[in-house]
This record gives sequence, structure tokens and C-alpha cells, in this order.
Amino acid sequence: MFFRLRASNVKIKFVTNTTKESKRILHERLTGIGFSIDKDEIFTSLTAARQLIDKQNLQPYMLIDDAAKEDFSGISSENHNAVLVGLAPDKFNYEQMTTAFRILLEGAPLIAIHKGRYYRRGDGLALGPGPFVAALEYSAGCKAQTIGKPETSFFQSALDDLGCIASETVMIGDDVQDDVGGAKNAGLFSMLVKTGKYRSGDELLVDPMVTIVAENFAEAVDLLVAKLIKQ
Repeated sequence: MFFRLRASNVKIKFVTNTTKESKRILHERLTGIGFSIDKDEIFTSLTAARQLIDKQNLQPYMLIDDAAKEDFSGISSENHNAVLVGLAPDKFNYEQMTTAFRILLEGAPLIAIHKGRYYRRGDGLALGPGPFVAALEYSAGCKAQTIGKPETSFFQSALDDLGCIASETVMIGDDVQDDVGGAKNAGLFSMLVKTGKYRSGDELLVDPMVTIVAENFAEAVDLLVAKLIKQ
């Protein structure tokens, strides 16, 4: 089905909030399961976070997975002047959260790569980074700057990278809030798939309600290609 999408000559961008692995590792994983995709066709929230860090000359204390750290190579690990949070289950312990809390009390900004509430792993749904960001916000009395989906700025950065405008772009995703809701707010069309993070009734949770719901990615591609052919 991915090859059908390629054959339709549309521009493609894999837009993800994944923070547990670097862009290189993600690219290797996708190609390893059969996707023919260039590394430049992947736009991650890690990429957007690195752009912000470089722009603001930050030296963040990082609560991120070790597999993602190569996307932040060259950043000083001393004199922390910010806190960066991604999905890092091994880092969300009392001591490291307390260290982050103390840095925030000194006035450092809190940067959330994204605030996903949960994600799906092999044994079912699990807490995302959002609850831990909320804990730091609550304890330090601050508000996090969010980088990834569903932020409009993230979608716009991906559109700029793709060379397209929102009204001519379709977002296909399994998260009704971060994918579909975020895309709608950014002016994109969107399609919800009933796989991955999807839970029954999710299509009713955004206003206006989701109008295009597909059983899976393959069906979403079929619907999209059929529409392109009609045009």
C-alpha cells in the first residue's frame, strides 16, 4: 500500500512524536521492516527540539532516552539552563525528577518534546511523558513549552520542510488528539486509523468530529489514492 502512495506522486513526510530513539535509529527500523524511505522524509519532535535548543543557546538537563541522545550531540552537559523532557521511562525516577525540579526553581525553562498522555507498547497502553511534564509544572509552578504534536508550530515546520501548504496536505494518524486534532488546528485535512493508540469512540472526542475513519493505514491510503484519481 505504501508503494501505491509513492506511485501517486504525492509528497510524503513521516511526522512523529517518537522520542525514544534518534532519527537515524528510527530510519533504520522503518527500512528494516520494508519501508522505502529516505532519512530526510522523517520529521521528528527531536529535530524540532534540537532546532529550538540551538536557536536559544540552551544547555538543558535532559530527561530523554539514551537512544535519542545522538540527536543532541555537541550540547554541553554542564551549567544547565533548561530542562528537556521526552519519553524516558528509565529517567522518571525520584532523584532525576528532583534534579529537574531544582533547576526549574532557579528560573530555567521547561521544554516538553511532547506531552502525549499515553502510548502503546507490547503489553498495552503505558504512560507517556505528559504526566511527568505535568508533575514538574505543578511542583515548580511553571508552564512547559511544548515542541511536538499537537502544536501548530510543529505541523507548520513539517509543512515548510515538505514544501507544501496546509490546505493541500492530509495527516494520517492513530492519535485523535495529537494527530487529528493537531492537524485540524493547523489547517490540514486528517484521517484517523483504528490501529495503534486508537480506542473505540476516539473519533467523537474532537470538535468537529472526525469525518474520515479508516480501519488501518492500508485502507486510509486506498481512500486517499481513490480521491486523487477522481481529481
